[in-house]
Amino acid sequence: MNPTAAFVSPRPRLTLRQRLLALGLAGGWRRRLVAWGAGALGSLAMPPFGLWPVLALSFPALVILLDGTRGPPRQRLMAAAGIGWWFGFGYFVASLWWIGDALLVEADVFGWLLPFAVIAMPAGLALFTALGTVMARLLWSRSMLRVFALAFGLTGAEWLRGHVLTGFPWNTYGYAFSESLMLMQGASVVGVYGLTFFAVLLLATPALLLRPGGRGAVAAAALAAVVMAGAAAWGAHRLAVTQVGNVPGVALRVMQPNLPQDKKFAYDRRREILLNYLKLSTRPSPAYPAGLNDVSVLVWPESAFPFIYEREPWAAADVAETLPANVTLVTGAIRYDQPPEGQVSPFFNSIRVLDAHGRVLETTDKVHLVPFGEYLPLQATLERLGLEQLTRVRGGFSSGGTLQPLRVPGLPLASPLVCYEIIFPGKVIPSGPRPGVLLNLTNDAWFGKTPGPYQHFAQARLRAVEEGLPLVRAANTGISAIIDPVGRIVASLPLGDEGVVDGPLPNALETVPIAGRFAGTILAGLLLAALTLAAAPLCGCATRLS
Repeated sequence: MNPTAAFVSPRPRLTLRQRLLALGLAGGWRRRLVAWGAGALGSLAMPPFGLWPVLALSFPALVILLDGTRGPPRQRLMAAAGIGWWFGFGYFVASLWWIGDALLVEADVFGWLLPFAVIAMPAGLALFTALGTVMARLLWSRSMLRVFALAFGLTGAEWLRGHVLTGFPWNTYGYAFSESLMLMQGASVVGVYGLTFFAVLLLATPALLLRPGGRGAVAAAALAAVVMAGAAAWGAHRLAVTQVGNVPGVALRVMQPNLPQDKKFAYDRRREILLNYLKLSTRPSPAYPAGLNDVSVLVWPESAFPFIYEREPWAAADVAETLPANVTLVTGAIRYDQPPEGQVSPFFNSIRVLDAHGRVLETTDKVHLVPFGEYLPLQATLERLGLEQLTRVRGGFSSGGTLQPLRVPGLPLASPLVCYEIIFPGKVIPSGPRPGVLLNLTNDAWFGKTPGPYQHFAQARLRAVEEGLPLVRAANTGISAIIDPVGRIVASLPLGDEGVVDGPLPNALETVPIAGRFAGTILAGLLLAALTLAAAPLCGCATRLS
């Protein structure tokens, strides 16, 4: 036995709090790995998982890492940018990996782009998160108010992500509450960016408990829990007292063919596809025992036809032979026409209204096209290099000018939204008279049975809550649904099922929700308040906490 062993003090064991605080001081690959892991963990808050409490681990980890940035101002900001980028990269890789599935539909043509979709795109989106953490670090202090700095920085960055370069607000943090019908009601007051602000602010507060001697940390965390509970209670109350009737005389049927993407645009099967749509649309159901004879409005999904409708006279004849006189058909369809000034493609991604004789009554064109899916930025240049968009339409699509209301016989005035047009908060209502329904036609077959279609559905559902309008959603492979103006699902069909969704059309709310009128003003107020509070310790207006 070593005679000096008795005089060597054992190494003290670190508490969990000390280990976490030490983690914040870690640098190099450890810091990057923790940031990446915290972001990836946060992706579980998004549909279809909806585990929003995991953000109470992700955001505190971000606070701890930002607490650990040291050195001159430039060094601190560079460290904050790196932390934010790795956090965002982990979050977007884990929550958007399914985008790569679209490239495997024609893997021989697009498979080589898989690294771009799965790695390069999340890397680019993470730049916004890096900007958010830099903005937060500029306002950082040892005060408990630093959680307001984080809420200001990340919410501002998420708003920018939803607007810069046509915008891509997919999976902004507020959608963490989209799987909870009670918490979702907050979107009617503050909108999804307001929900993002409160998600960051409230779920980052557990980090305050880790600083030894922090005055009021327990009270702050308790207050955050009370606010969350209060939001849920208010949401439950709103659901209980908001009873909406149905629009008289409207009997809806949404047809979901579940047609695989590699079969959907097969021109040589065009008549087979149309006849299958018509056969599926006529089937009887418990709601409509007489099938289409009980229906007033039939809705088909985006780009239903693998042909130009006007160029195939037999198509109108088949529609006229099948539809009863009382039925109006609303369908997605590719349209051919003279391109607008400044655009070159004669093709449009449209919604068309057909009467029982197969005649086109109304048409509206998609305004917000999908980059790389429906058009290429610098289209002519990239086409010369051999690139093409996923739809493989030479020259891409042209876009409609502005969102226009759609008049459908038998329906209230409709706001027509093709595919991901519905994910843009505050941009789903055309100017003029308020519509009575959101009409969303989409094709999520590109993404198979991945989280993508669930996330798309959740975002569409949240638009109904923000605007106080019912939603009718027709998706090729699902999820198709009829949703009331507070987000309750009246009827739906799961992802990957073939069938029809039948039901009445709920009324719109008589009063437009606060978010539907003032979401931008409310967000500006929240960011200004957060900026003021976060900056207070820096200018001696609040007591610093050691």
